Amino acid sequence: MSRQRWWGWGTDGHDGPLPEAGEALLAEELGLGTERTVLPALEELELPPSTLTDGARAKLEEIVGAGWVRDDHEARVLHSAGRSYPDLLALRSGELSHAPDAIVSPADHAEVLAVLGACADLDLAVIPFGGGTSVVGGVAPLAGEHGGAICLDLARLTGLLELDRRSGLARFGAGTFGPDAESELAAHGLTLGHHPQSFEFSTVGGWVATRSAGQGSTGYGRIDELVQGVRMAAPGGEVTTGSGPASAAGPDLRELLVGSEGTLGVLTEATLRVRPAPGATRYEALALPGFAAAVEALRGLAQAGAAATVTRLSDEEETRVNLAMSGSPRAAAALRAYLRARGLSQPCLLILGWEGATDAALRARREAGHRVLRDHAAISLGEKPGEAWAHSRFHGPYLRDELMSRRMLVDTLETAATWTDLLATYRAVGAALRSSLASRGTPALVGCHVSHLYPTGASLYFTFLARQEEGAELEQWQATKRAAGDALAAAGATITHHHAVGSDHAPWLPGEIGELGVDLLRAAKRTLDPTGIMNPGKLIDAAPLPS
Repeated sequence: MSRQRWWGWGTDGHDGPLPEAGEALLAEELGLGTERTVLPALEELELPPSTLTDGARAKLEEIVGAGWVRDDHEARVLHSAGRSYPDLLALRSGELSHAPDAIVSPADHAEVLAVLGACADLDLAVIPFGGGTSVVGGVAPLAGEHGGAICLDLARLTGLLELDRRSGLARFGAGTFGPDAESELAAHGLTLGHHPQSFEFSTVGGWVATRSAGQGSTGYGRIDELVQGVRMAAPGGEVTTGSGPASAAGPDLRELLVGSEGTLGVLTEATLRVRPAPGATRYEALALPGFAAAVEALRGLAQAGAAATVTRLSDEEETRVNLAMSGSPRAAAALRAYLRARGLSQPCLLILGWEGATDAALRARREAGHRVLRDHAAISLGEKPGEAWAHSRFHGPYLRDELMSRRMLVDTLETAATWTDLLATYRAVGAALRSSLASRGTPALVGCHVSHLYPTGASLYFTFLARQEEGAELEQWQATKRAAGDALAAAGATITHHHAVGSDHAPWLPGEIGELGVDLLRAAKRTLDPTGIMNPGKLIDAAPLPS
């Protein structure tokens, strides 16, 4: 699997101009201009000098081999940031305030343990690195109070290590990229069914370390529901959790390690629950009359056990913007005209992805879901809009790159709340985003979708766009992030449903789990990471928002 390009998302060859209708909408409502920013050349990026000593290099090379310790300019740039909005601002500016002193690539679990021991002796912070897709500052190479920082690249810990088909379990190396994991399982007629938007460039270890959710998590479950066991290398030693179906042997240590974000140690292997690949799939779209009514329809689906594998409901604003951005103006105009004729002037678009072992099984699931949806005045739009979404579902981050090149602030945030509190949370966060950006003279478009359903509630995923505040781009984002985070906290919703905490959300974690909860996590860290070298500034080590 190839690495991402240094300045943005993914690889070259997937970018394109904004659709004409979308460009016109953003120009009229947000002031989108025609000027484009000029990216610096890779070799022009300014990095702090590496502080890795010859002695430290020799000690690390003795463990992993001479070719697997790098401190050249390109390697340091490629491991200097994730893909959050502040990360991309820094990369595009040509000046990085943080970069790893070296990139170390161990070959196996034993080498990871040895590297961690050496780094503890050398007083070097360690930042585990999988695909580098974090959007919350999760891989920022912060040294904290230590003498330097190395990036521990897990690209060599890869592949399907063991398959227990009878039990439905697959053990993977943590550095295995999503497409490679699915390809290896497909050869056996199996699937994990975990497809986050970062799927093409994220890894099994990254998913587990951040409690990732996939686009089909309503059907398959989040990654934490799919983890049977993990293996962790920590400065304090090794932890391996059992891979049996269930246990009453005390608190579940697996739950402590899953979602630990590299702050306790390095996840080197994960045993995951897999299942037969579906024999039949069908994507379709429906329209519903307003977000509140549509949310009630989703609640009905979830609580009746009739939800589709993939369920994605866009609010009125996201539906409007997505139609403009669809690149098919005639089809979008025809759809709007059809819905107006049916009495829907401000529809909410619902994408459903059904799966089944057979066509008959899929039909049975779909019919059960449609019985619920008919009670909520859903209008079927057929398969074409659903198939179009499925075809382009990993393309969104490329659009963000194009918009940032046109001097636009583009970011997302997500949460989850109970059905009782969901709409109040939706309104509060949307209002906070709009108010914060409008107060700076940069009015925003704010859209939202629901994409993960539970019997007790659902997720909310916000996308907001505004013109960048020239000369204060980062301050504009910081103010908006604080406003949204405070609104989430006031609403009693989680600070993150699946993006993880990283450094960006760490200031709100004590409010969510309590100071005693943070102390419990710190106690675990003192045991597993006595000198505090693991991923400083993340999760329980709250730092100010990126500056």
